[in-house]
Amino acid sequence: MRGQIIKDWTKVNPDKLFGPNKDPEHQRKVMDALQFFFALPNRTIPPKFRDNKKFLEKKKEFNEIQAQYFATLNDFPATAKEAIDKYHEMDVYDNGYEAIFNMRDYTGSRRDGFAVDTVTSGLTFKKMLTGEKLEVYQMSGDREYVFFDYYGGALGWDRKLFENQDWWTLEENAIEFRNEAFRIKAATYYALIEAVAALKADIAWQASPDALAAGTRGYQAQRDAATMNLAAETILLACQTKGFGISAQNASFIVLAPIQLRGRIKRALGVNYDNVTGSTPVIDYNFTPIITTMLTVTDHYWVILPKRKIVGGDRMDLVTYADFDMLSRTDTVAGWMAFAGAIADTDQLERCDTA
Repeated sequence: MRGQIIKDWTKVNPDKLFGPNKDPEHQRKVMDALQFFFALPNRTIPPKFRDNKKFLEKKKEFNEIQAQYFATLNDFPATAKEAIDKYHEMDVYDNGYEAIFNMRDYTGSRRDGFAVDTVTSGLTFKKMLTGEKLEVYQMSGDREYVFFDYYGGALGWDRKLFENQDWWTLEENAIEFRNEAFRIKAATYYALIEAVAALKADIAWQASPDALAAGTRGYQAQRDAATMNLAAETILLACQTKGFGISAQNASFIVLAPIQLRGRIKRALGVNYDNVTGSTPVIDYNFTPIITTMLTVTDHYWVILPKRKIVGGDRMDLVTYADFDMLSRTDTVAGWMAFAGAIADTDQLERCDTA
């Protein structure tokens, strides 16, 4: 079987992996292949793969797939077989938050965190493990220190999977393990954004600039577009004296929305006055949509001035360790990562009503 992790699983010899005749070199090659696979989604390249041409090529290919993620989802496979083939060909995870947070690379350092300058209010997260609720802390003062926290999980492979050459199950488990690790990371950052809603009022759903009646074509889209414009204006006015170097002409905003509002956001960004092709667009600013399944509130969306004092940091990319548990007869692969994030200026985000 040709897989994503091991190019040819038939070359994996259980006798060389386990038992009295185990071969350390054979074991190392299998673990290297697993680490290669787990490291592809990392923002940074692990030292052991920095001179690996094959890894660099695969990493470039992976990044290109990620960049096309939301576009490719438009072409939903027509058959179950195509869906399965597509799933195994392109495993994706949600990394939209990386366009919102000013992500800093601390993977080569010995830092336990990083400092951010704050305004009157700000937020940072402490830790979130699988199944646990995110803890969000409000910051105060002119300068705050954000500590890195470690997040971990483990994957257990029963040895009979190797002995029975059940390579498909091994691949499935590893794929799910990697995707879950990066899902948790993304969910943590998105939860931090949603926590801002507790600190400020929403931007109300604005009237149609053409005074269209409810039910008229373009009515909803015009109101949404006007709401986005007001959110951007509110952010610009609140941040004009903060040294961000922004203006109405050069500022670029993110529209972060749940997947349930994807169609509405698309229509709002393309709506014109008078509903005539070629007439003036209602949208006044530069908006880039990011659609996610990870927002818990599905009837609101966010307009965000990205980066600046919305900061994230990676201390340790997903790193794997392996060991054998003789009591359960499983080979356990543990994965660990460390990161932190903070929203030091809540004026950079506005949540918008849709009704």
